[in-house]
Amino acid sequence: MADMQDIAPIPRRPLHEEATDRLRDLIVQGRLAPGARLNERLLTAQLGLSRTPLREAFKVLATEGLVELLPNRGAIVSPMDPVRLSETLAVMGALEALAGEFACRNATDAQLNEIRALHYEMLAYHARGDLAGYFKFNQAIHLKIVKYSGNAVLYNVYRQLNGNVRRARYMANLSQERWDAAVREHDEILAALGARNVGRIKALLSDHLAHKLASVLGELHAEPRALSARQAA
Repeated sequence: MADMQDIAPIPRRPLHEEATDRLRDLIVQGRLAPGARLNERLLTAQLGLSRTPLREAFKVLATEGLVELLPNRGAIVSPMDPVRLSETLAVMGALEALAGEFACRNATDAQLNEIRALHYEMLAYHARGDLAGYFKFNQAIHLKIVKYSGNAVLYNVYRQLNGNVRRARYMANLSQERWDAAVREHDEILAALGARNVGRIKALLSDHLAHKLASVLGELHAEPRALSARQAA
């Protein structure tokens, strides 16, 4: 039998990491709405874990801006603040433009092919109408562009900010029209990256986030009007 001693075991993830991922997806996808109370008893039963890993997950999500920890009152899903969202996405737009420039200059052909493969996977999910699957690959593409910029500081800052706006980025695609437009924009981003066209990719990445912001702000402003209309009826 071949020597098996150098094969590493499959790592088992801590429960709080699994709980963090599950809750993050539920919040990003809007299944746990902004302002909703996170009922520990209910969530421990649904997720099949104790309160300790659940509370650790709450702490992680609080650092990402997705959860608010209320003294002596548990935790809620963070409301979406349009002003803070606008400010954060403005910074991220500048970071993505800079990352696109650096990626054009520094990414290897193999790394660009990796991004291209993710793009085609994303398109397949769009064709099937699977927004959750689409979003997974969409986020992977943006992270790869930033990673392959070759600037570790840029990558770390971007990842921290992106955790705060993932929910908004997902929400922007709830409109089929906006989702289709986002796909067309990604086609153009991929083409500019492949051509290593610095000026074009900087403009495309910046505009891409600006379009998402406009879509989300429109939704956030529409929600109070809809609520007022229901209350008046």
